[in-house]
Amino acid sequence: MTPPHTIEELVAVLESSLGASFNRPIYALNRVLILLLAEGQPVSPERIASVLGLARAEVLEILRQQPSLEWDDAGNIVGAGLTLRPTPHQFKLKDRTLFTWCALDSLMFPGLVGQTVHVESPCAGTGRPVRVMVTPEGVKQVEPPEAVVSLVAPEASPDVRRVFCDYVNFFHSAEAAAGWLAEHPGATTLPVAEAYELGRRLTESVFRHWASPSRLRAN
Repeated sequence: MTPPHTIEELVAVLESSLGASFNRPIYALNRVLILLLAEGQPVSPERIASVLGLARAEVLEILRQQPSLEWDDAGNIVGAGLTLRPTPHQFKLKDRTLFTWCALDSLMFPGLVGQTVHVESPCAGTGRPVRVMVTPEGVKQVEPPEAVVSLVAPEASPDVRRVFCDYVNFFHSAEAAAGWLAEHPGATTLPVAEAYELGRRLTESVFRHWASPSRLRAN
């Protein structure tokens, strides 16, 4: 398969595959989960239900449709794109270090949580660190400047982490990604600033049904 070459083509491909995987209630719930997880604590189904004004049973039914979610032993959510459990993608905001499931998440979520974030992740080819400062308005700093993000066209699946996130990583440069691309036909890479723009457009299209941050309220 020939990979898409423009942001518009990539948005169309990802909107088709990711959008087919979820329904509107899942989008609304996931936005709330990301905002609550950004506080740095596990999130109970009861807290989600309170924020969304839903019954706990209804929230649990929606949560069970998402096999990628991470749970702790007490029955709380600890990972939903943004996670409390370590991954290669560090997501540092204020005095907290969280993590994301993939490089694209780390570029999208600063706008969703409305905070400046310092991202650090090892190059998936060389292990050398890639560092990015992302504000709610865009990418402000990339080290090294030639860093790229890998992308794949996922199959439609509710297990988004398995079919998409596990393949979306930072590389120190396009050259550093060459070997990985050779092993993943149909994949492509984008410079970090373009990957941010892709994520912004996905937020406005695939994720347009996510609940507004104004709906958040204390439990």
